[in-house]
Amino acid sequence: MPNALITGINGQDGSYLAELLLEKGYNVFGLVRSTSTGGNERLAHIADDLTLLTGDLLDQSSLVDALRSSEADEVYNLAAQSHVHTSFQQPVFTAQVNGLGVTRLLDAIRNVNPSTRFYQASTGEIFGMASETPQTERTPMYPRSPYAVAKVYAHWMTINYREGHGLHASAGILFNHESPRRGSEFVTRKISHAVAMIKHGRADELRLGNLDARRDWGFAGDFVNAMWLMLQQESPDDFIIATGQTHSVRDFCTLAFEHVGLDYRDHVVHDSSYLRPTEVGALVGDGSKAHKVLGWVPKVGFEDLVTMMVDADMALVETSDRA
Repeated sequence: MPNALITGINGQDGSYLAELLLEKGYNVFGLVRSTSTGGNERLAHIADDLTLLTGDLLDQSSLVDALRSSEADEVYNLAAQSHVHTSFQQPVFTAQVNGLGVTRLLDAIRNVNPSTRFYQASTGEIFGMASETPQTERTPMYPRSPYAVAKVYAHWMTINYREGHGLHASAGILFNHESPRRGSEFVTRKISHAVAMIKHGRADELRLGNLDARRDWGFAGDFVNAMWLMLQQESPDDFIIATGQTHSVRDFCTLAFEHVGLDYRDHVVHDSSYLRPTEVGALVGDGSKAHKVLGWVPKVGFEDLVTMMVDADMALVETSDRA
């Protein structure tokens, strides 16, 4: 049975990836911070099948210990300060975790076991004010937030360790991917949860920023399969993982409210405090390389994703009402 170490295992992607690897017969280890509060509810249903290790991307010695304890054949780095808006408020912390943290992990792998295969979670945000649409693996990077700048650094450091030290290190340039396990600070989950609250009479309005912002949204459960496929390849490489279709925040609102028989225009209020200091351009990924090389295609479409998230939050609010 191969061993896999997942940093950020208690996040959205980490929980879906842990499920996938367990199904494939892996021994799954997860790295969690000793100061981490909450989040493990995503792992409750598989907790008995996991081994959680304490560590932090800010502490290289803890990463070395985790690599030695897990004897990892594969490492999936999903840990990050993952919210763009927060990165403007905490740029130094974001750079330490999302940028230098990846370097610490790569260097720990190089020293502990350089044959370990490594996956880095890059992001479509690295393209920012993109010079072409759709974006490919060769599109120039133009990050527009401290989050994206740090991710650009990590992306190139992954390439540097691949080319300079011979590591099997791949980066997945994942565009937006959502699910019922998405954090409440992200706009898609904010919408789906607000819809449920409004439908159940526990809220009246939803405050949002730019309704015309467009994103390439897919299902996180589909995207983690691409991560695994990358580390099964003979040679490491970088791949865009995306649906190739964009929708606006307004589109998401329209579908989400309509799913429960409501009109978003009766409840959504524009709030400029939610606007980004710098907005990105039209981010839409060309996943043709992943389709051709990995055989990966997304299975869940946009409408199904929206209704899945609303249904899950409807059930969540109903459960809390009965409690």
